Order: sequence, then C-alpha cells, then structure tokens
Amino acid sequence: MIDFTKRHDGLEIMDNFQDSRADLPYIFKDINRVNHILGGNDITVNAVFKLIGEVSRESYTILDMGCGDGYMLKTLAVEARKRNIPISFIGVDLNGDALTLARQETADFPEISYTKKDILGADFSDFNCDIVITTLTMHHFENEEILSFLKRFIQLATIGVVINDLERSVLAYYLFQVFGLIFIKTKVAKIDGSISIRKGFKREELELLAKKIPDVSHEIKWKWAFRYVWIMRKRRLTNI
Repeated sequence: MIDFTKRHDGLEIMDNFQDSRADLPYIFKDINRVNHILGGNDITVNAVFKLIGEVSRESYTILDMGCGDGYMLKTLAVEARKRNIPISFIGVDLNGDALTLARQETADFPEISYTKKDILGADFSDFNCDIVITTLTMHHFENEEILSFLKRFIQLATIGVVINDLERSVLAYYLFQVFGLIFIKTKVAKIDGSISIRKGFKREELELLAKKIPDVSHEIKWKWAFRYVWIMRKRRLTNI
C-alpha cells in the first residue's frame, strides 16, 4: 500500500537523465500534452497575468526556474503578444540538453533567453526580474531545500512569485494510471508522472511553509487537475 501521508523521497528519472538525448523531445511532448489536456498551463498563465494586472509597468521580466524545454515560456510569450504587453523571459535549468531543445522550440521568440544554472547553488545577483515562476519544479526538491528555494525566489522578484505544483493525492495517483494508458506514450513520462504525484504537496504543508516566509502575502488555491497555485506578493503590493 502506497503511503500518501508524507512526501516520497525517491528520484525521478528526469532528475538524473541518462538515456539518449534523442528521447528528450518525446518525453517533453508527453509532459506538455498532459499539462495542456488537464489545463495545467493555464494555471500559471492566469496567475502571471493576474500579477501583471495589479502592477502597471512599461515592460516586465519573467524568470522561469526549471524551464525544461521552454514550453511554459512559449505559452506565456504567445499570450503576452496577444495582449500587447512587452515581456522579456528568462529560462533557467540545469539540464543542458533540455535547454538546447528549448532554444530550438522557441527560436521564433527573441524575447526568450536561457541560462544553465543550479537553482539552489548558483549566483543570481545579476538577475533583475519582476515575477519568478516555477511549474512542476518544486516537488523535485527535498523538504529541507524548499524553504531556501522559495526565499531565493522572493529576493529575486520585485512583484511576486507564482508556483504551480502537484497535490499529493490517492485519487490523483490512480486516475493518472488510467490517463497514462491513453495519453502518455513514453515509459519515462509514465513512471515520473506517478512519482511526481507522490512527491507533491498537501495544502497544510504549503501553508506551513508560507508561515516561514515573512513580509509576503500568500494566496494558495487548489486547482483542477490536482494542482495548487501559490501566488506570493511582495508586502508593499498588497494594497494595490
């Protein structure tokens, strides 16, 4: 019987990917298909433009921590163009092969750039950004690392932070097994998807973390399908 009372501490295959680089596009295609069908991308997009709507500026910079193949940045860039909002996007990831793929996939978007950095260990002092986003990345970190992960984001952002991550749920886990049979083609995406759900979060765990981050307002909401969106605003913006 799988224990969902605490976060699973095992690694996902993509945490230390050793297979052929040629497999990566297919794995990311599976992941992106799932997010599109289940509306996961819309969660981040809606939260980002909600923050932008609260703070009027001539232009914005968005930093995506754990950007993978750049799919989320491309989605945001398309929406920004539709709304005629000037936004520069920076994608950060430690997987150089994923970044190579990201540059290929977003070649028609000069407003998107990429850099290879370790989210926890690298120096980001030269980065200036308005909003930091992270989608399905936080659950890859151990409990003791996450607070440092979040505090770093708050330091970097002038407006706020948007986190989109998984709810740890028995129902989500078993529904994913059925969903995967129909919509997921690669073995890696099927295995990692199941592990990801077990590494996800309960609402009370996110609320406990929020209490440890002062001078920030927190908005945590459950979203379909078994996601949490966590919007952090710099305290000076709470009355806007």
